[in-house]
Amino acid sequence: MLFILVFHPSESSAEEDKEIDVNKEKLALYKKNEAVTNIPWFYLAAIDKYEKNIKKDADSENLISIAIPEIKWFGIGNPSKNTTASWISAFEGWGKDGNGDGKADPNNDEDILYSMASYIEQQGTSREDIKIALWKYYQRELTVQTIANIAKVYQTFNTIVLEDNDFPLPLNMNYSYRNTWGDARGFGGRRIHEGTDIFANYGVPVKSTTYGVVEMKGWNRFGGWRIGIRDIKSRYHYYAHLNGYKEGIKVGDVVKPGDIIGSVGATGYGPPGTSGKFPPHLHYGMYKDNGYSEWSFDPYPYLSRWEREARNKK
Repeated sequence: MLFILVFHPSESSAEEDKEIDVNKEKLALYKKNEAVTNIPWFYLAAIDKYEKNIKKDADSENLISIAIPEIKWFGIGNPSKNTTASWISAFEGWGKDGNGDGKADPNNDEDILYSMASYIEQQGTSREDIKIALWKYYQRELTVQTIANIAKVYQTFNTIVLEDNDFPLPLNMNYSYRNTWGDARGFGGRRIHEGTDIFANYGVPVKSTTYGVVEMKGWNRFGGWRIGIRDIKSRYHYYAHLNGYKEGIKVGDVVKPGDIIGSVGATGYGPPGTSGKFPPHLHYGMYKDNGYSEWSFDPYPYLSRWEREARNKK
């Protein structure tokens, strides 16, 4: 029996239109709260994005992903979950009325975002004030830094719609790769390979695959000259064994897909400057942060997709 899959362009278009509407609605909420609290919209968007990244329940119907714990929302000692804003205020709860209905509903997008913005505003509205407020709330340095980096990307490009990616090497260069994630490695003790090796000649340009911020740069005994980029989905992209870096690139720089960040080399497995202990290649790793810990996952499916998409763009 032969089955024929029929693609309906109208369905895809409808989904894209819905996504555009959702992003417009989100941006309008971020900017509304910026006007009221003086907390820059890109910080509110970054907090919301981070919360979405770590959320286990991806099927939530809420527009805003921020989830303030009940004890903070209603206040310590509050005997009920009465959402009347004045009642919550009497117990020094965080919950506030963001839409003027007199309620502070923890399931209402406007109330949630306004409550978070108001909490931050109490600390202050400068960049450092916001970081201090985030530290007090999350109690985790990586979380604070990740949110700050997402905010920096949103501010740089003045949008929250940043979905493009790119393959890390130019398609017109000779290169080869296969799925090597999880393979055994011996240098420095028995361990597994946390990435995919893309073999290419010395000096082949290495590109950022994503929008993000340079989080790490320098020598590593295993990875040689390496650079790490944190993207807006809380993923860390690790580029290792580089021959060198793009001139002037530094920690804190914002990058976009296709930006040159360095070149292919064979550095590593020894003290700074060690090179040539293996054929030149780019080690590409990806790590995911869930708000508590960070772990490596297989980048090969992503590389294959980005390569295919890059070829289709040509």
